[in-house]
Amino acid sequence: MTENQTNTFDAVVIGAGAGGCHAAARLAAAGQRTLLIDDHDYLGGRAGTEVIDGHKVNLGAIALEPGGVFEETFALCGATLDIREPNPATVFFLDHKVVDVRKGGLGFLLNGLTKQASRVLDQFAKARTGSMPDGRESTEDWLMRYTKNETVHAVFRNLCAAIFAMNADEIPARAFLTYFTQKGAFKRFGFHPEGTMGAWVALAEAVERLGGEVWLSSPAVQIEVAEGQARAVHIRREDGEIQRVEAKTILFNGGPRALVGLVGADVLGADYVRQTQEVLKPAANIVFNFASREDLMPGMPGIMTFGKTRNNRLCNMANLTATCPEIAPEGWHQYVAYAVPRPAIGNFDSDEEVELGLQDLREQFPGFDDKVKMLSTRVMRDDWPAQRSGAGHDMDVSTPVAGLWCVGDAVKIYGNGGTQACAETAKVAVERALASDARNSPAQ
Repeated sequence: MTENQTNTFDAVVIGAGAGGCHAAARLAAAGQRTLLIDDHDYLGGRAGTEVIDGHKVNLGAIALEPGGVFEETFALCGATLDIREPNPATVFFLDHKVVDVRKGGLGFLLNGLTKQASRVLDQFAKARTGSMPDGRESTEDWLMRYTKNETVHAVFRNLCAAIFAMNADEIPARAFLTYFTQKGAFKRFGFHPEGTMGAWVALAEAVERLGGEVWLSSPAVQIEVAEGQARAVHIRREDGEIQRVEAKTILFNGGPRALVGLVGADVLGADYVRQTQEVLKPAANIVFNFASREDLMPGMPGIMTFGKTRNNRLCNMANLTATCPEIAPEGWHQYVAYAVPRPAIGNFDSDEEVELGLQDLREQFPGFDDKVKMLSTRVMRDDWPAQRSGAGHDMDVSTPVAGLWCVGDAVKIYGNGGTQACAETAKVAVERALASDARNSPAQ
């Protein structure tokens, strides 16, 4: 195909991360001939998986949520969702002791930590009825009004860090409470035996089975717009050739900031460009993947959230091989731990923050350096952040350009997080795109 030759699809989805894969699968299930592209040679983006020394190592996200919009996408396109749910799914690790909250939830945890537990829990009850703090007060400031207990503050900070990649002083209390009272705290989740990327492979295969195509190592270099309408995507293929692909619907999974570079600031308009700079707050974290011959989390097959640690950087840790032994060579236990820097939104010294996170791991697991094989240490920041925007700081899926929509973790529904949030953005964007297409199609 020459540079000037044009290919045509009903829809193009740029970026095969969680939001992009869900969007492409939904479009294909709706009968749209869909092209899914990505500039990497693998699916999943920041939720992808790589193989290191025979270990299937997730780059970032690990938790997949059965039920809700996430599972709905798989049902729509006929893809298999292989999730193994740990039991217990969630525990807390406080002063080197495990606290299982299956029976009593957050109330059980707080009542064991502070005499002011009832004051905090009353605020959760009010939030469930819609009585929320305004969007300006941080979770830390909100919590300080009801308790000064350091362990409680450490737990809340680590919940914010684990779910949103934000410190408690960076996420609005309104967003935090929305998640825990309306989205569901301590919800069901599980791990994929092929690594998180196994879910994206299933969706991509469904796109192809339904008549679409998937092009990897194929970055978009331009989104062509004419008369306020998105018309085509110019894509660089592996051989360096630029292909022009026309489509009536284009969905972008790279975040609104990156969209400006593909479309042009003058096309998107000053207000949209301003929002990408002022509204969006990219959030960072540090991902430690490691393995051990010794079981570091006996009887704890899910995710363990920490309380106070030496440097208050380490927030949680997951035991992956307890439910998915296939991800590691025989005889190895595999884990992933997350630390969130200070600040998570803003500039920080990566080397220093990595060391502070490692010090926390050493404190929690004496002899850590001698027991583990470190597989990877990844700092998720800048153009490759843990979250393209922290909860409470999102833009809308719509853009000023007709036929052009965003999906992913910078356009989340307020107060949501994780891969479920990305799946929700795909549902919202695809429904709007299909409705817009129906309105603009000529009468039959």
